[in-house]
Amino acid sequence: MKETINIAQLVKALPETPGVYKYMDKNENVIYVGKAKNLKKRVSSYFGKKRVSYKTNLLVKRIHNIEYIVVDTEGDALLLENILIKKLKPKYNVLLKDDKTYPWLIIKNENFPRVFHTRQKIDDGSEYYGPFPSVYTIKTLLSLVKQLYPIRTCSLNLSNDNIKAGKYAVCLEYHIGNCKAPCIGKIDEDTYNSYIEDIRNIVKGNLNSVLQYLKEKMHKYAEEYNYEKAAEVKEKIEIVENYKSKSTIVNTGISNLEVFGFAKDINSVYINYLKVHNGTVVGAQSTEIRKRMDESDQDVLSFAIVEFRNMFNSNTKDIIVPFMPEYKLDNLNFLVPKRGDKRKLLDLANRNAKFFMLDKHKQIENKNPEKHTIRKLETLKKDLHLKDLPIHIECFDNSNIQGTNPVAACVVFRNTKPAKKEYRHYNVKTVVGPDDYASMREIVCRRYKRLLEENKSLPQLIIVDGGKGQLSAAVQSLKKLGLYGKMAVIGIAEKLEEIYFPEDSTPLYLDKNSESLKIIQQARDEAHRFGLSFHRDKRSQKFIKSELNNISGIGPKTIEDLLKNFKSVSRIKKANLQDLEQVVGKAKAKIIHEYFTSASSGF
Repeated sequence: MKETINIAQLVKALPETPGVYKYMDKNENVIYVGKAKNLKKRVSSYFGKKRVSYKTNLLVKRIHNIEYIVVDTEGDALLLENILIKKLKPKYNVLLKDDKTYPWLIIKNENFPRVFHTRQKIDDGSEYYGPFPSVYTIKTLLSLVKQLYPIRTCSLNLSNDNIKAGKYAVCLEYHIGNCKAPCIGKIDEDTYNSYIEDIRNIVKGNLNSVLQYLKEKMHKYAEEYNYEKAAEVKEKIEIVENYKSKSTIVNTGISNLEVFGFAKDINSVYINYLKVHNGTVVGAQSTEIRKRMDESDQDVLSFAIVEFRNMFNSNTKDIIVPFMPEYKLDNLNFLVPKRGDKRKLLDLANRNAKFFMLDKHKQIENKNPEKHTIRKLETLKKDLHLKDLPIHIECFDNSNIQGTNPVAACVVFRNTKPAKKEYRHYNVKTVVGPDDYASMREIVCRRYKRLLEENKSLPQLIIVDGGKGQLSAAVQSLKKLGLYGKMAVIGIAEKLEEIYFPEDSTPLYLDKNSESLKIIQQARDEAHRFGLSFHRDKRSQKFIKSELNNISGIGPKTIEDLLKNFKSVSRIKKANLQDLEQVVGKAKAKIIHEYFTSASSGF
């Protein structure tokens, strides 16, 4: 009781200013770090009566102390939160899943600098560019650099004293033209550093300045009648232009901005980051952020923006986002483009985030199918606001054509997969004419009355193929059986894929690419297919029986023999008298032959 009073007093004393708060457990370990535009309002919200989240309730139960830090602006709060989360790694904060070390391109701090890739950043004055999404990407860039500039790859200490003392000898790289041999003074430091400056521009995406420099150099050689040198420079221009054509994704007027793509599932948010300069992507990265609490999309996006800008040492002012983040940062311009080249960039980043998410899902499915299934079921539960995980789903569909042969189908899904052995067909018995609502009432009632009588498990979710009318009919049967409220039931209207709930006239529209909608559609389509196949079989059987039963003197056994041998009524009609006699004998063959002959002649 004392601890609760202390917490209440702490909350009451909090200032109404921007800041960062830390929740501690009974051992004084930090279990959660949060940011706030208003510390008092934000922290108070955790201790109110309306805490619907299980995770939030679990966190609150473990809070034994609160500390806070006041800052000047909400942007400062966001930056400080990011620093503390990475430093303290609290149990209930969002978690960056992609903590592997990504490759960087380094221009080494040394005489006659080397350019290579590394996975370790060391504070030695060297220049680091990246990180890059893969070693393949960085090797492609290094390959371009090496084609253009003959820089060294050795790790020799090329001090002026060592070079003057003749301490080194040239290696194979010099003899094959890949290096200008600075180790023996074959190239001066100023010329070598001009290569490094060009490489900096290439890595930063300033390809136009590199091209301009190379073109001026080519023209100078040509004017001096040094056509061999001019041809060498021309080859370099073609290499750069080829690289540029593959890298440019929009017009070069778009300069120096960042783009954040966004995708999410029930457990994680997936962010794709693009750094664009002169229409060229000079940095790209995707990451998964695991949600620990009920963080909003805006909150997670704010966290990702700070994280990536720190990772890329970014000072870019213009940022394209899929929606406005929750927290503003000083001197940053956020834009949600609706059209044009910037919208194309955002669409590209969103696609990359989505593909990254799907790739993660595929990895989980291959590695742990059960975990993948649970995630899909949790997503469906959340999207439909269900009380229970929909492990067992049943879907109903009626089928009739112009009121003839009304039938219905019930398909069963377990763990999002069809359980075909549990599918059931139904002949509609009590309904005359084409009445879908009455048919739905009958079939739902028969299905669950049977399950109750047999003491079998009931589904967590019932799907009805149809809109409000069919759904209401199903609900009436569930109420009659005393099952309404014990199982969730929804209707799906096919035209606009609207999801209807009982006693709610406003439909739910799920994203057309969502996993939840795809599960519902698969169940609906499977019920539709299963019902139609049964309806076709029934109509076919009725036609066959009525056609052959009309022949006086021909009984069921004869009809069975005829169909067994001729396979269809049309073949029986076309058979001659001799063929019929071999199957049913002379007397019955004559009756059948005369019947179809007179029918075809119109008498």
